[in-house]
Amino acid sequence: MSESALDAWSNRQALAEAMIPMIGRLYRENNVVTSIHGRSLINQSVVGILKAHRFARQIDDAELPLEETFPVVQALSELELGAGSVDLARLLVKFKNEADGTDLKDFVRAELADIVGKHGADERTSTDVVLYGFGRIGRLLARILVGHSGGGHGLRLRAVVVRKGSDDDLIKRASLLRRDSVHGPFDGTISVNEENNTIQANGTLIQFIYSNDPASVDYTQYGIKDAIVVDNTGKWRDEAGLSQHLQCPGVSRVVLTAPGKGGLKNIVHGVNHSDITDEDKIVSAASCTTNAITPVLKALNDKYGIAHGHVETVHSYTNDQNLIDNFHKGTRRGRSAALNMVLTETGAAKAVAKALPELEGKLTGNAIRVPTPDVSMAILNLNLEQDATKEGLNEYLRGMSLNSDLRKQIDYVNSPEIVSTDFVGSRRAGVVDGLATIANGKNAVLYVWYDNEFGYSCQVVRVLEEIAGVNPKIFPAVMEPVAETV
Repeated sequence: MSESALDAWSNRQALAEAMIPMIGRLYRENNVVTSIHGRSLINQSVVGILKAHRFARQIDDAELPLEETFPVVQALSELELGAGSVDLARLLVKFKNEADGTDLKDFVRAELADIVGKHGADERTSTDVVLYGFGRIGRLLARILVGHSGGGHGLRLRAVVVRKGSDDDLIKRASLLRRDSVHGPFDGTISVNEENNTIQANGTLIQFIYSNDPASVDYTQYGIKDAIVVDNTGKWRDEAGLSQHLQCPGVSRVVLTAPGKGGLKNIVHGVNHSDITDEDKIVSAASCTTNAITPVLKALNDKYGIAHGHVETVHSYTNDQNLIDNFHKGTRRGRSAALNMVLTETGAAKAVAKALPELEGKLTGNAIRVPTPDVSMAILNLNLEQDATKEGLNEYLRGMSLNSDLRKQIDYVNSPEIVSTDFVGSRRAGVVDGLATIANGKNAVLYVWYDNEFGYSCQVVRVLEEIAGVNPKIFPAVMEPVAETV
């Protein structure tokens, strides 16, 4: 029995190993992204591919056999495709349900007819991106953008603007990009050219620009044009301050990675990204907490209605707190972040209404900063308009996480052993902890985990893609949400 299990594992490994070069060529030469129920296969290891296939059991109640996906990848490799995003699992489901005797290769050809024979052609235009600030979010955005560089279409990270901190500033910036105490080493190679002030991360050449004034940089002298500037500093949060970027030659739009003030649109991708118009030159990607809770709150409000509620955020400490007791202009944040739970305020509950106006005035909120470096939790204590059960809530939210317009934002977990570090690197805005759900009639309490650094950064990139209009064609077409049963 043990030998047969080992043989089966070895066979699956061999198939995964054979798939890797085909997946890589499809990505590099054809601009085709392959995935399994939204889990990307690009740059995955053998084990990563096997885990993606195993994830399918959460949707189809069975692990996806590599014996079935391997022929699909082979078929894709032979079609000289143009740019697109292909979900292997969804394509197989459609083949089993609709092929009616059609050969797999012929079915795949018909399904992807729009891009067959396009030889890597990509209708998307390249959009230059500049990171203004290179802290926690800035460096994670750089990692994601480098990982999405593909054949050079879509978003292109061109430059980073910082204040010069020392004579060896560029070396230190490269080191911080290369190594991260929370998120681990950079997946690739990094080289530094101090003479030209550039860092090359894999195939992406990043120009470092030293400036103390957001209105003084001429980006066109670096070959940058019509760029989106992502302001990660948090120093300017209103239109007047952020519009300084628009004074610079080569800049067309600005995205703020913090809650915007005044009339700025606060965008939570998946909820109100369609509100972005060509006239919006400056938008905010809201906060990590707002991004974590708004999709879940929207899903619940759509199904059950929310009369009112309270959001309590248990949040990892951030760089604006003191490591040891010292003066701080903020309330309580002067006390040691590494030694204390710190009760503080959060604007996330009120900020939800900027993305989801129907919840205006219905939510209150507070925050507790705790001695962990990353991953936070939002506790949603809600009074619903309709009765709910724990089982009904969980079934509904699990369905929303797997097959709905919010599946990139909401994840769902049902493990009795999972803890905060297990969510480091999560690409979803928030993860519902099903075992912790409490429901009694119209009263419900939900626990939502979120990687307040990486998960939020993924949401920011989704906003950038929306602004730039660089989302690829999706195959097969997105399926309708699952039935919303209680």
